[in-house]
Amino acid sequence: MKTAIITGASSGLGREFVRQVGDVFPEIEQYWLIARRADRLEELAAALPDKTVACLPLDLCDTMSFMAIQQKLAEEQPEVALLVNNAGCGYLGNIGEMETAAQTRMIDLNLRALTAITNMTVPYMVSGSRILNVSSIASFCPNPRMTVYSASKAYVSAFTIGAAEELREKGITVTAVCPGPMRTEFLDLGNIIGNSKMFETLPYCDQVQVAGGALRAARAGRTIYTPRLFYKFYRVLAKLTPVKLMVKFAKT
Repeated sequence: MKTAIITGASSGLGREFVRQVGDVFPEIEQYWLIARRADRLEELAAALPDKTVACLPLDLCDTMSFMAIQQKLAEEQPEVALLVNNAGCGYLGNIGEMETAAQTRMIDLNLRALTAITNMTVPYMVSGSRILNVSSIASFCPNPRMTVYSASKAYVSAFTIGAAEELREKGITVTAVCPGPMRTEFLDLGNIIGNSKMFETLPYCDQVQVAGGALRAARAGRTIYTPRLFYKFYRVLAKLTPVKLMVKFAKT
């Protein structure tokens, strides 16, 4: 049974991925939805009556969750046609002024969980399978006041590019979507609303459009997908401008 595994599935962009997977990958029959909030996962599952849905209420900052996923993979031996690494978090604040737990949570979720789940899932993929990693425009240049977050997303984009080449011989494609800010609970949880002039002035991306565009980019086998012309330009500008200069304009 062709299976999609989606992390961070309970809200925001992850929720949109769940809603739109069937439009872009109609051949997928089974969904594994991973997030902390079981009630939201069950609500999503109820909206997919024609699919087999497994709800996995796991905290991916807890390494024990990897053992649970590994065990389920070993027991069910699914053909994973699509892996969406969407789980992530970001917090606004200066180094040395915010809680250490918030800084390390970004590393645990944005880097460790993505890397672990990808590594344990690839053995269950075949030629034609796809991996979609949620990165960010923050990966293009370090963002002061969100230094750890932007560094973590730089890892996601670099990991994607390397993995795409590494898995090419297996016929597995890897795509990173790099959206700008979206009006999701990410902004509230990250203490961003009302505390960042940059976020008040940037053009926002629509999460419905981002999810659909990212899934289509994954289907097409693209390596990097950046929504909106403004952010495509920003990506090019960040490549051409010395980073010590660029970082002065990228402060959040």
